[in-house]
Amino acid sequence: MKRDFPQALHRLESWFAANGWQAFDFQREVWRAYLDGESGLVHSATGSGKTLAASLGPLAEWMEEQESPGAVREGKPPALRVLWITPMRALAGDTVLSIDRAVKGLGLPWTVGLRTGDTSSAERARQARKLPSVLVTTPESLSLMLSNAGARDKLSELRLVVVDEWHELLGNKRGVMTELGLARLRQWNPKVRTWGLSATLGNIEEALERLVPKTGTVPGLTPVRCVVKGVSDKKVLMDTLIPPEVDKFPWAGHLGLVMLDHVIEAIESSRSTLVFTNVRSQAEIWYQGILEARPDWAGLIGLHHGSLDSDVRKWVEAGLKEGKLKAVVATSSLDLGVDFSPVERVLQIGSPKGVARLLQRAGRSGHAPGQVSRVTCVPSHALEFVEAAAARRAAMAGRIESRTPVDRPLDLLTQHLVTIAAGEGFEEEAMKAEVRSTCAFRDLSDAEWGWALDFVTRGGDALKAYPDYHKVVRDEDGRYRVKDAAIAKRHRMSIGTIVSDAAVNICYLRGKRLGNVEESFIARLAHGDNFIFAGQVLQFLRVENMTAYVKPGKPGSALIPRWDGGKCPLSSEVSDGIRELLELHVEGREEEPEMKAVARLLRLQNTWSKVPKRHEMLVEQTETREGHHIF
Repeated sequence: MKRDFPQALHRLESWFAANGWQAFDFQREVWRAYLDGESGLVHSATGSGKTLAASLGPLAEWMEEQESPGAVREGKPPALRVLWITPMRALAGDTVLSIDRAVKGLGLPWTVGLRTGDTSSAERARQARKLPSVLVTTPESLSLMLSNAGARDKLSELRLVVVDEWHELLGNKRGVMTELGLARLRQWNPKVRTWGLSATLGNIEEALERLVPKTGTVPGLTPVRCVVKGVSDKKVLMDTLIPPEVDKFPWAGHLGLVMLDHVIEAIESSRSTLVFTNVRSQAEIWYQGILEARPDWAGLIGLHHGSLDSDVRKWVEAGLKEGKLKAVVATSSLDLGVDFSPVERVLQIGSPKGVARLLQRAGRSGHAPGQVSRVTCVPSHALEFVEAAAARRAAMAGRIESRTPVDRPLDLLTQHLVTIAAGEGFEEEAMKAEVRSTCAFRDLSDAEWGWALDFVTRGGDALKAYPDYHKVVRDEDGRYRVKDAAIAKRHRMSIGTIVSDAAVNICYLRGKRLGNVEESFIARLAHGDNFIFAGQVLQFLRVENMTAYVKPGKPGSALIPRWDGGKCPLSSEVSDGIRELLELHVEGREEEPEMKAVARLLRLQNTWSKVPKRHEMLVEQTETREGHHIF
């Protein structure tokens, strides 16, 4: 039954007006839908106010409850009511600030907390005693909560789960982890509402179905759901840095500084610039290159990627928000949703690889309703001029990549079964039905279920001889639980789906931590070798207990760490655009400035070999001293 919330909604509008804002129609639509008990997906441009659209409904609901006859108004913060799941730590901190501002502005006693890998042990201890009214966390931290026996009681007052940047999770196993977590929360509280937020999605209906399955988790209860489309006409300016002389541009290699002078000119022309690279090693090179070219910018430029220590990342994020930094070189660690209002321009070093990625990064500039976002591609080799033009054409035509969800990952299912068994435990048939209520495991066969259950209880056929792999045991009452505290502790420490090489901490001899790199890189270093990390030249001394000790190195040649997790292919949309542009070149119908810039190089390619059309495959053979090579 739909209810009216006149007083609470009026307070929301008054708070907007007090800040000089006016609510968008899509924000009002989300508030109303939430208050009517609906779940859904908000698809709106970056910087258009999705956070306030999703977060203010529960505040209005609580305010109206406080004004209802017979309500007990104690002025104390309520128990956990909103669980906000975000894929990135930088975005989590920004979300906390935004929601906390609304809570304080409306004069509510609610508390807002954060739980990520950066959260201090003291804060975690406080949350173990009492969760805040709003908790912003990650899919991994949600699974960690579910592995505790008291999780059901702590989440008993939950009204809303928000999944921010749902497109970022949808196409990988972290999205499946989120689906399984949501299924458990709905099992405990069938009326909990779920809202997803996204700015760049090509498969909206599939994304909604994954987030809120129409069959529902509880038999006989069909969720009411909707898609709310918000601001879609946000203006984005996209261009490419084209130097006067392109003929000498390299044909390959993405880490070089061939465009350094042009990038520095672009940074000088804006108040604050975000310089995005695709991999961490490239970020280290460009930060070092900019600082060497402009030593007077020391303290005015920053470096940000996921391997840096949290204190370094927080300093950079604060400097961007406060407008103190002239430029920041970053990777995807700053891609999503973060509000850096002072940023006027985004530079994308190298190919953006995908349309959604380019639009996401563009949205880090002009991150406010009505403002224009500007992104400039900076090719690092000749063919990236073509890739930049292809990505821009696809973006302007609205051809955004669909995120293909992952189906039935049995490795993640076994992890989830151990997680729940470490918490309150589960009964087999009920758990099987709960897992199948998710889209990811809707087609899970009895044989696959049996294999997963056998694996967590006996280690499967391969590991049954090892007691450590008999993680879950069945009680006399038929309930599956983790009885061994040591196994439960080890499992909690390894929850997650992000696979990488073992990480080695980088620390100065006197103890200050700089971050971490992959063990395979450190293994190649000898005592006295210099390498660049955290924007500094460091000299490697020794490794002890997975910690590499260093001291400041001397300027000169130095190695750059490599991170395998940074490799990314071209999306189909960008690839199709490249083939189309090459065909237009062959037919003499090129119009894009990037294509005109590399026209002479492409004509040379056509003279020596051939430029393939859209439906042609080019195979080239060459002979060197090593022998014959086919490309």
